[in-house]
Amino acid sequence: MESKSLMRRLMLLRHAKSDWSRGDLADRERPLAPRGRNAAPKIGAYMARHALEPDLVLCSPALRTRQTLELVLPSFNRKPDVAIDDRLYGAGSDELLEVIREADPAGHSLLLIGHNPGLQDFAELIIATGEIEARQQLNEKYPTAGLVVIDFAFDHWRKLHPQSGRLDRFVTPQSLAGELD
Repeated sequence: MESKSLMRRLMLLRHAKSDWSRGDLADRERPLAPRGRNAAPKIGAYMARHALEPDLVLCSPALRTRQTLELVLPSFNRKPDVAIDDRLYGAGSDELLEVIREADPAGHSLLLIGHNPGLQDFAELIIATGEIEARQQLNEKYPTAGLVVIDFAFDHWRKLHPQSGRLDRFVTPQSLAGELD
């Protein structure tokens, strides 16, 4: 278990597909679409099956991110600490970097649920190595309910800096098609 303390794992989850049918709703109040309500629990099940369970979850306050969280959480064997952080709504890569640097150091595995383009820009900023094809796919498109898993060889979130992570995997609902049906 000693090696675990020297590693950090960051999971970036873009909210599931949102419903655009109600033009009168403020952006923060847009709920998930049926497709999103279907995809989020599948990503949660994938995470649980592959031992990708966070110690801590940081979630944007937008309704679609909170609903994504509610649909992912039941898959986990142990419930992580959860914080809704206003700074995550509309955050760019610099803001995301600061939020994560301030995360509780007791959490070795952190799940951040947020929005594009911030998550994709942040992933591109922070990832230095990993499977080339997965990195290219991520750079091309970060779809809704997409999950990026990044590992770091340091012992405290405050050490997070650009080009410090290794992409472990990039999972999308489309890549899971048939696997969890």
